[in-house]
Amino acid sequence: MAKKGKLIGIGVGPGDTELLTLKAAKILKTVPVVFSPKSSKEKESIALSIVKPVLEERKDYKRMMLVEPIFPMIEDKEELEKVWTTASEMIAMYLDSGRDVAFITLGDTSVFSTYSYVQKKLAGRYEIETIPGITSFTACAAARNKALVEQNQILTIVPKIDERLEEILEYSDSIVLMKASRNTSELESKIEKKEGVKEIYSVQNCTRENEKIIEGFSNEKPYLTTTIIKFEDD
Repeated sequence: MAKKGKLIGIGVGPGDTELLTLKAAKILKTVPVVFSPKSSKEKESIALSIVKPVLEERKDYKRMMLVEPIFPMIEDKEELEKVWTTASEMIAMYLDSGRDVAFITLGDTSVFSTYSYVQKKLAGRYEIETIPGITSFTACAAARNKALVEQNQILTIVPKIDERLEEILEYSDSIVLMKASRNTSELESKIEKKEGVKEIYSVQNCTRENEKIIEGFSNEKPYLTTTIIKFEDD
């Protein structure tokens, strides 16, 4: 019986190709199949744009298999389940043929990553290796040249604010607001008025050529925007 391939999830970092880990770059220079999900047919994958310089160094670049499944930005769980299942079975076909597959994802593989959905569906059926990457919020803190948290402080990472806001504000020393384009002016006002807020800043397109650090919340709110809120010590 032919040996099955291995699924390799690779976090490609926040945007700068030079922030790829050595291990990620090494794998991408040899893996026969690269899966690079994107949100629509018309849009280029940001993750792919990050690793492209590494892939183009390959002698077999024109012959390597690049697969770009569509992972639409929707919240319908039933539709998303279909998308994840379809992508998982596509990956399985390559793995069954004995080829390793690298699934690239922005930031880190374990933080709000599309990779985690196919990883769960294929777990137990194939060998899986997961390569971590630099997260957007740690890159944002580095761009600001300030720590996110120190000593016993609590860091809270929030993808979308809901009715839990009051508890988050009460028990967090620092808050990372991922996908800050979802923020409403009402929410931002509430946070700014909260007693004890020390510092609020937003980073757009972190580590990319058009990186921009903004004091407070971002008014422009491009897709790659992260807001960090740090509270004063008691």
